[in-house]
Amino acid sequence: MAGTLAPMIVVQDLNYKAGGKHILKNVNLTVYVGETLAIMGASGSGKTSLLKIIGGLIRPTSGHVYIGESDISRLSEDRLNRVRLVMGFVFQYAALFDSMTVAENVAFGVRRHFNYSRQQIDRLVEEKLRIVGMEGTGHLLPEQLSGGMQKRVGLARALAMEPLILLYDEPTSGLDPVTTTGIDELTMHLRDAYGVTSVIVSHHIPSIFRVADRIAMIYQGEILAVGTPEEIQKSDNPVVQQFIRGSSQGPIPGVG
Repeated sequence: MAGTLAPMIVVQDLNYKAGGKHILKNVNLTVYVGETLAIMGASGSGKTSLLKIIGGLIRPTSGHVYIGESDISRLSEDRLNRVRLVMGFVFQYAALFDSMTVAENVAFGVRRHFNYSRQQIDRLVEEKLRIVGMEGTGHLLPEQLSGGMQKRVGLARALAMEPLILLYDEPTSGLDPVTTTGIDELTMHLRDAYGVTSVIVSHHIPSIFRVADRIAMIYQGEILAVGTPEEIQKSDNPVVQQFIRGSSQGPIPGVG
């Protein structure tokens, strides 16, 4: 599928150093229009740093990140902010504002960036809450929601900006298996119904193999393998095999 589509995100020769550590090393990666790419790896492997660089939240030490035609690693902050408007972020712990209602949380970015009327915003909020299965909850506060419901509201907030790209940081972290499956199904629905390009950072193997069109395995800051779920499952790389099996035996230390 991916080979017939245009690139949406292109990472070229990317390096990132912080705190005296070489966190990402010569990373090359392409995400195609409408594709869901999962980046998997153990904690500390560099996957969240890579997601933040793709989203323009941190700058690489060297290399390039293209969003469409724009090399965001070279943009001024003002121009970078405009490119960020095509990207939605779904954070690990939803990152909702505790003092705002669900509706106010979903509307936050829209109010900040667009000159919409109150009626337009209300309709938009209702639509996005319906898409994520949270209709009728606009008056509630985040503390009144379960973890899974908060994740859905965080996704509705990202969708309210009508993004071309969704970036997910551990979207199913801390959720029970049933809720995890619901979030996975919602992610796939957004790809299939709306053509959203998604990058998902996760170490939850069942979710990765359920939702991804392709998977990239990152280890110690380097991309070891990229392929379809079937190709990754058949990989002859011992690090990849140890990680997807969850085995304590192999080249990855401290897995269990």
